[in-house]
Amino acid sequence: MVAGQDHSSAGKNRAGSVTQPRDKTAPRTLHLVFRNSRNNMDSTQVSDAISGLWDEQIVPQLVDYIKIPNKSPMFDAKWAEHGYMDEAVAQLSAWAKSQRIPGMTVDVVRLAGRTPLIFIEIPATAATAGEDCVLLYGHLDKQPEMTGWAAHLGPWKPVIEGDRLYGRGAADDGYALFGSLAAILALQQQGTAHSRCVIMIEACEESGSYDLPFYVDHLAARIGKPSLVVCLDSGCGNYEQLWLTTSLRGMTGGNLRVQVLDEGVHSGDASGIVASSFRILRQLLSRLEDEVSGRIKPQELYVEIPAQRIEQARVTAQVLGDAVYSKFPFVSGMRPIDADPTELVLNRTWRPALAITGMDGIPALESAGNVMRPFTSVKLSLRLPPTLDGNSAGDLLKRLLEKDPPYGAKVSFALEKATSGWNAPQLAPWLEQSVEAASRSFFTAPPAYNGEGGSIPFMGMLGEKFPGAQFLITGVLGPQSNAHGPNEFLHIPTGKRVSMCVAKVIADHHQASLQGLTAGVAASAAHTHTGDGGCC
Repeated sequence: MVAGQDHSSAGKNRAGSVTQPRDKTAPRTLHLVFRNSRNNMDSTQVSDAISGLWDEQIVPQLVDYIKIPNKSPMFDAKWAEHGYMDEAVAQLSAWAKSQRIPGMTVDVVRLAGRTPLIFIEIPATAATAGEDCVLLYGHLDKQPEMTGWAAHLGPWKPVIEGDRLYGRGAADDGYALFGSLAAILALQQQGTAHSRCVIMIEACEESGSYDLPFYVDHLAARIGKPSLVVCLDSGCGNYEQLWLTTSLRGMTGGNLRVQVLDEGVHSGDASGIVASSFRILRQLLSRLEDEVSGRIKPQELYVEIPAQRIEQARVTAQVLGDAVYSKFPFVSGMRPIDADPTELVLNRTWRPALAITGMDGIPALESAGNVMRPFTSVKLSLRLPPTLDGNSAGDLLKRLLEKDPPYGAKVSFALEKATSGWNAPQLAPWLEQSVEAASRSFFTAPPAYNGEGGSIPFMGMLGEKFPGAQFLITGVLGPQSNAHGPNEFLHIPTGKRVSMCVAKVIADHHQASLQGLTAGVAASAAHTHTGDGGCC
C-alpha cells in the first residue's frame, strides 16, 4: 500500500452534456437563491484539503479498517464476545478524536443489549437559524466474507490496485465517518461557516438497522432539529458525476414449502400417481410470477410511478447506455430481459420482481437417486415498489401461495420479512442548486438521479424519524464495486469527490438556513420501520 499515492485525478467526462430533469415545482429563479448571501467556500482549497487528507490519513485508516472482520450481528451472533465490532468502533472514534475541530465531542454510546453507536457533535461556526443542523449518517458493520474472491484478494485483505481499494466494508460504508469529517475540516480550514453538524455511525445496518430507532430516541435531545440528512451509503451509476438516490424498493419474502409425502419413495413406483412437490411449487410460483416474462402478476403489487421518476429513469438510461446491464457478469450469449434501457431502470427501481435465493429438499446431484422426494422448499425474495406498503404485500403473498393447494398438498409460507421502501421528498430549490454546483465543480459533470433496487431499512426509518427534513442520499458503490460480493472495492477518487460535494452542500445549507430556507425538525417518536427482516 502506498499511503501517499495521489488518487485525485478525474476521469474523462462522458456525460457532461446530459442534464437531469429538474424539479418542476421549483421556481425558475433558482439560480438567485444565494444572490444576497456570502458563501466564501473556495472549491480549489476544498479539493486540495480533502484530497490530501484522503491520501495522508483516510486511505491508510481504511486499509486498517478492512482488516477487522466486524461482521454485522445477523452474520455473527457472538459479535459482542468476539470483540471485532468494538475494535472497529475504537479505531474510527480514535481517528475522529484526533482531528482538530473546535468544540467537537466524540462519544461511543452503548444501549444495553444493542450494538454500539458513534455519536459526534460539531458546533456551528457562526450565527445560524435557531436549532437548525445537519445530520450525517453512516455505518461500520460489514457483510460476511462471501466466496469467489480473486486469488490475490480477500474480504479482510486490503489491496490497492490503481484507484481501487479492495476489501470488505471500505465503500460499504466505512468511509462515511472519514468523508463526513473531511468535508467539515475542509470548510473550517478556510473559515467557511457551517451550521451545527451531528454524525451518527451505527453498527447494525447490514442486519436491518434494528437498533437505530432506539438510538435516535435515546439521543433525540442531543441530535436537535436537523433540516438536512446526509447519507453516504448508497450507489452511483458511474464514477463521473454525483449520483443522488431518489428511491429504494421495499421487500417481502420468506420460505415456501410444499410437502406431498411423509417420506421419500421409489420414483418408478410413485411417479404418475403422486404429484411432484417441485411441479406443485412451480404452479404456486406461477400465481405470483409469469415464468416467461418474469412479470409479477398481482396488480396489487404495483403502484403508479411518479412522472418525475419516469423522466429521471429515461435520462439515467441515456447517461448510462448499455452500462445499465453490462455491469453484470452475464454468461456468453445471455441478454437482459428487455432491450429498452429505460424499462430496465424502471424494472430495477419501481416495479416488483422475484428472486429465488435458496432451496431445500433437493439433494446434490451426486447424491440424487431415483426417489420421489417428499418436499421442496424455496426462499423467496420479492422486491416491492418504493411506495407500496410492505406489510400489506407480505400478507397478500402469504394468502396467494397458501390458498387452494393443488391435490391437497401441504403448503406453507413462512413470512420472514415485510419492509416498505422509500421515496425521497422533492429537493428544496437551495439543495437542488447546491447539488448541481457541487457535481459540476468536483466531477465536472451535472448530477444524476436514480432509484436503487435494494431495500435499505434505515432510510425509511430516518424519513419517518425526521419528517420534513431534506435528504441527500449518495454513495460510492458504482460499477463492479460489488458490495456484499467478492472483490468489493472502494473507488478512491469518487470517495474524495463525494466528500468534496458534501462540503459544498453543508456550506450552502448554512447560507440557506440564514435566509430561512430550511426548517429543522425534532425526531418523531414513530417506530413503524423496524428493520427486523435484515438489509438490502
